[in-house]
Amino acid sequence: MTAPLAVAMGDPAGIGPEITAKAWNARELHSLAPFFAVGDPRAVAAVWDGPIVRIGDPADAVAAFADALPIIAVGDVGEARPGVPDVETARSALQSLELAVGLTRSCAASGLVTGPVSKAQLYRIGFTHPGQTEFVAERCGVSGDNTVMMLAGPTLRVVPITVHVALADVPGLLSPELIVAKARVTARGLTRNFGIEKPRLAFAGLNPHAGEGGAIGREEVDILEPAIAQLRAEGIDAVGPFSADTMFHPRARAGYDAALCLYHDQALIPIKTLHFDDGVNTTLGLPIVRTSPDHGTAFGIAGKDEANPGAMIAAIRMAAAQAERRAALAAAGAP
Repeated sequence: MTAPLAVAMGDPAGIGPEITAKAWNARELHSLAPFFAVGDPRAVAAVWDGPIVRIGDPADAVAAFADALPIIAVGDVGEARPGVPDVETARSALQSLELAVGLTRSCAASGLVTGPVSKAQLYRIGFTHPGQTEFVAERCGVSGDNTVMMLAGPTLRVVPITVHVALADVPGLLSPELIVAKARVTARGLTRNFGIEKPRLAFAGLNPHAGEGGAIGREEVDILEPAIAQLRAEGIDAVGPFSADTMFHPRARAGYDAALCLYHDQALIPIKTLHFDDGVNTTLGLPIVRTSPDHGTAFGIAGKDEANPGAMIAAIRMAAAQAERRAALAAAGAP
């Protein structure tokens, strides 16, 4: 029997507890695989009056899942106050994430789904990573250079080559080596996690009109074109660079399996425009499956029963599908 998924609920003051509970409530409608939450049960009880069962072993989640939301309790935040984050809710979020990663690495969970956290609050308690993606990678013993953050929805997958850096720093961070490394991880992840045998990668240019052949910027000529040529020599179907403003209409999206973009907003604006309520953040290049809803803590609506669980449901479904594919590859002896 496949192990259940682990859902780290994120900051207890945000919408993570609510969307986790709502996802469980919609388990039959969306045919969700069994999962268990990791976090403070009081944060769930503060925003939801459905059934909860505390478990001590992930193996107990499968039997309990039909009748109640299974929760492994961690993180004492005292009286749960939705919409009021502080250092105690940050500590709870970090403890939940740490435990959920460990359970997934030990194979007690088949995959990891991470709820939204407040990086500002985490930094107050000494968190030194740019985000959860880098934290999970470190705990898995994988260099950040060997992982990729992909945002995926039903009609679009995007990868930002640079992520949480100032826009002014992006040109200096780009290199053919970085682009080739991220593209290799993306291509392998599309095969291992999404079942795409021959992934098609399309690259966005940095400059308007992809630089117009060097007339309005040379990054495309000096950095992107050599990287794409190397990828093609390795047998990876890589095309571009294209003007970013022509890459995301329906006909263009039909021509590739993932768009590789050069900075954060170039990737996230189109995915959030198209799939704000069902977009998923997934990390490629890890030894475990990891997904996350592609939105934040939404403290402003926490506790008001207004949070849409669509992205959490999509993240759980994607994690289950990826875990199933990986299990099939392992059974077949694939690396």
